[in-house]
Amino acid sequence: MTTFTAWKFETEDGAAKAVVALKAAQGDGLVKLVDHAVIAWPNGEQRPELHHSRDETKRGTAWGAFWGLLFGGLFFAPLLGAAVGAGAGAITKSVAGVGIPEEDLESIRDQLTEGTSLLCAVTENADMDRLGERLRQLQSSTLVATNLTDAERSLLLETFG
Repeated sequence: MTTFTAWKFETEDGAAKAVVALKAAQGDGLVKLVDHAVIAWPNGEQRPELHHSRDETKRGTAWGAFWGLLFGGLFFAPLLGAAVGAGAGAITKSVAGVGIPEEDLESIRDQLTEGTSLLCAVTENADMDRLGERLRQLQSSTLVATNLTDAERSLLLETFG
């Protein structure tokens, strides 16, 4: 089963530290990391920074487009005002079509604030209980945990591939 998860951290470097734990969990056979992105909002900055990793290189461009669309719409388009309202609605519909509901997007946008960070990961075959235990030790909280069906994952790759 493919899963999209988003973990919030109360420090701007918490998500980057969690990537290390996620990769260690992959090494221990708890999860297969398909792709991930870290969004950090440094203190004193006007907006967060997106750092995308290409974990699955043959599909890295597709995931890069997904992360760019998702977080560009969440954090950068709202700064541009009402002129992009229709575009933001299209983004919401696009990601909802792959199993990420609007409420989850709003939660991510509302909870990521200056001085915090977010780790978003697309994983397969995860032991979510054991993986969650590891990430909770880093003082994180799960914002989104959406199980994507094979059809939804295919749609995602087809849309952004």
